[in-house]
Order: sequence, then C-alpha cells, then structure tokens
Amino acid sequence: MRKTISQLLATLVLALAACGQIWAAEADGLQIYWIDTEGGAATLLITPTGETVLIDAGNPGRRDADRIVKTITEIAGRKQIDHLVTTHYHGDHFGGAIELAKLLPIVNLWDNGQFEGLRDDPGKAYFELKAEKKHVIKPGDSIPVKQLAAGSPELSIRCLGTRQQFVTAPAGTEENTNICATAREKARDGSDNANSIVLLIKFGNFTFFDAGDLTWNQEQKLVCPHNVVGKVDVYQVTHHGLDASNNPLVLQSIEPHVAIMNNGTTKGCAPEVFANLKETKSLQGIYQVHKNLRPDGATNNVADEFIANREKECQGNHIHLAVAADTKSYTVNIPANKHSQTYQTRTGK
Repeated sequence: MRKTISQLLATLVLALAACGQIWAAEADGLQIYWIDTEGGAATLLITPTGETVLIDAGNPGRRDADRIVKTITEIAGRKQIDHLVTTHYHGDHFGGAIELAKLLPIVNLWDNGQFEGLRDDPGKAYFELKAEKKHVIKPGDSIPVKQLAAGSPELSIRCLGTRQQFVTAPAGTEENTNICATAREKARDGSDNANSIVLLIKFGNFTFFDAGDLTWNQEQKLVCPHNVVGKVDVYQVTHHGLDASNNPLVLQSIEPHVAIMNNGTTKGCAPEVFANLKETKSLQGIYQVHKNLRPDGATNNVADEFIANREKECQGNHIHLAVAADTKSYTVNIPANKHSQTYQTRTGK
C-alpha cells in the first residue's frame, strides 16, 4: 500500500527526531579519534558540549590535514578547531598545522612558544599560522573547555609537564618507592621530543594520558619520586611505540587498562616497548593504528582485530573511542573492521 505524502513526512519527522536523540546522547559523552597520519600524531577529542580539541596535526602537506578535516567535518560534524595543541616541534606532530589553518578556522593554539634552548625550530610559517588566540602552555595549566549543566560529569584537560618541567605532587603524597627503585636511564635525547607537552584528560570517571613524544629519562620524572599522573584508563603509547620512550616505570605506576599506539607500518611498535606492554598486567586491550610490517612484525603485533590498518598500502583508517555519558564505561571501535569492545572505567564498575 502506497504511503501518502503526509505519512511520509510524519515518518521523516520521527526519523529526524530519533537522530536528534542519538546525537544528544553522543553529545553528552566524550569522543576520541586517533586519526591515521602514518606514523605521525593527530588525536581528536570531541567534548560533551561539541568543542573540538586536536592534539597534534600530523605531517606536512595535504594528506594528513585532509584526513583531519574529514574527521572533524564529515564524521564529527563540526566546523572548526576550538583548541589545537602542538606537543612539540617535530614535523610529524606540527607539520600538518600549516595546511590545516588554511582549511578550517583555529580558535586557540597551545604550544611551547619560542623558548631558550629550542633546538628544533618549526619555522616562520608555523609561528605565523592563523589562529584567533595563541597560548604558551605551562605545567599546571588547564585548557578551558565548556562544561555540561551543573551535576553532569566535569571535563578537564590539564598540562602535567612541558619543556622538561613538571607539576609537583600535593603535600603528603606517598613516594613511589618500590617502582622507582628499579629506575634506569637511557642516553639523553637532545631533540625537542624531551620538551613534549604532557596532557591528562579527565571526564568524570574516565582518564586519558597523552605525553606526545616525551623521552625515557623525562618520563621518569612523572612518576618518581611521586606519581603525579595517578591511575588511568587509556594510555596513548608514547612516541609511536619507540623505545627512546615508554619507560616501564610509567606503565607500572599509572596501570592503564587500554593502550592505543599511533605507529606506522615500519615506525614504532619497537620490540622492547611491545614486550613491556604485553607484560603490563593491568592492560585489557592493546590497539595499533598500523600493523608492524618490519621483519619483527610477526611477533610484535596484536591480533588483526585490534589493528586499524593492516596493509602496506594505507587506507587511512582511524580508531574511535566513545566514553558513555555516565562515564562508567567506554567503547573502543575500529569502523573499518567492525571491531567494538566496551571497557569499564576504574571507578565506574
């Protein structure tokens, strides 16, 4: 039986209302996207109020910038970058920002500015890119994001350290004695990696840690003599999974439940890092943006289900994480292979 025009319109109205309800439900939670920049970094947060926070902008040129724009506009349905954080001045983290600024409005840019001892200068084009406001971030600073109505879970994005300076633990905090007793140093990294901005994102019960490319000896300062990070739900594997970073003292101290690695086909996922992740008892899930296709890949890869891009010819697939509105759980999914796994937050059980 054919429907009348009025019936069709009524059906359309109901469908749009349902979509609105779905969007409203999603808008009450926190969304995180690990955009594939093929060994670079671009982690996008869509806050519960719909603001966009992009941590790093991938490599120079249009490829990564276009992928970021697609994620923001087509997938997340947003029109601008409310906050762009450049963790440090290496091309695979800041390079895409120059093109990105031509494609989308950037409201706030947060970085280390120009400082004494800057070894890797991003250049004039980066420092002159268009943004409404530019901020030099400091340890202890919080990025101001809009909050939901009173009584709803609070979202905070706090800088724990940058330019090799870190927040101090509150008075009376117990020392991390047993773990720090096993500390060992590695050769000093004299590049800008060591100056990386370290962010701790909290939304109600959910906690996410992103330290850019912070290096081994600097990482130790986050947990020794005191753990200033606390326990986290999700750990973005530092420095793409390279063994100049990912000090196991951090893993042992923050005890993540999920680790997500923004590696490339031949970059990151180093044997030492992979072994340390596998030995971390708290971890319930490990994800890779790319399958490690180096000769050691046979033993240094998680199961294909947990990998977004498995072939040498990259498809640009992303990893998505959605925190429930009540912050008691979060779901990690890889749309390209239909993987979806829900985890409980630490205090949401």
